[in-house]
Amino acid sequence: MIMTDSPIRFPGLFGDWAFTASSKAINIGHGIYWYGIIIACGLLLAVAFCLRQRKHYGISEDDLMDCILWGIPCGIIGARLYYVIFYLDLFRDADGKFNWGKAVAIWDGGLAIYGGVIGALLVGGLVAKLRKVKLMPMLDIVAVGFLLGQGIGRWGNFTNHEAFGTNTDSIFGMSSGKIQEWIVNNTAYAGNTLYGKGINLSEHYPVHPCFLYESVWCLLGFFLLAYIARKHRKFDGQIFLMYVAWYGFERFFVEGLRTDSLYIGTLRVSQVLAAVSCVTAIVLLIVCYSRVKRMGADYHLYCDTAESKQLLAEAAAREENARKKREGDVELTEKILAEDEPEDTEPEAASEEQTSETSTDKD
Repeated sequence: MIMTDSPIRFPGLFGDWAFTASSKAINIGHGIYWYGIIIACGLLLAVAFCLRQRKHYGISEDDLMDCILWGIPCGIIGARLYYVIFYLDLFRDADGKFNWGKAVAIWDGGLAIYGGVIGALLVGGLVAKLRKVKLMPMLDIVAVGFLLGQGIGRWGNFTNHEAFGTNTDSIFGMSSGKIQEWIVNNTAYAGNTLYGKGINLSEHYPVHPCFLYESVWCLLGFFLLAYIARKHRKFDGQIFLMYVAWYGFERFFVEGLRTDSLYIGTLRVSQVLAAVSCVTAIVLLIVCYSRVKRMGADYHLYCDTAESKQLLAEAAAREENARKKREGDVELTEKILAEDEPEDTEPEAASEEQTSETSTDKD
């Protein structure tokens, strides 16, 4: 549940200056939260970037949009499902029954990025297979989009005062009434969350802004991978594997700082997943690069193949035909409207003038 709004401070950077804004942007129904707005903005910018870059990967706009339009909602479902599964006790009532209302209340926060990525990749990959779209180039392009969307979307955690870490005396340490309240509620008695996990935390000191660390890392990765994709991409799937390694490396360390990790026993789920995915991606990068190097001139990126060029040419032809049809429909509509316009009103004016002259003669 989102707690009462309160100012956010970065005492090491800005002293007593505080950022004050409501978590809720528009107070309608359950409310429209900045959390959702920022995540949506990140998604839209990621989609726009992918659409602009698609030709460099040999992917048509229709194929890309089909995968995206299925992948995004399933990614959101996956992000929520992942969170609910590993925090199941939070969604039970006092009698132990599962509360479906709480489970779907994403406006109260609770989306796990790994669940989102897994959900989007599984469904997007299935759509790509059904559409007979090459999967590796598709993964390459969406991987860069993921980094942009994650880098922006993490600021939704900022407005919700969440995704923070343990106490720190660094200049980046942040604090707020919400954060202090959360710390008190989770350390006040022996049976509570943090106490049982051996995490020492005090409401009197600033905490690590883990959302900030991840946002900066993802945005750096976005620019780096976008550059490599344009200048140094050697094989299809390379950028996706680099994304997995890049994000996994950062998440392993930042997850160790967080206080809201999802656990299986004493293991942080996302930290284990980050380590495994990072190492696996690095191994696959080395293996694939070695194989492509041995193939030499026999290997071609999909975007350089005759198949890709033909598909893009066919897609461009369809777009041109659709444009001409739209222009033809507009011209036809204008013609119909012109025919429906009233006849020239000059005779009427002449008749009125004649009537006026007759009236004058009578006078």
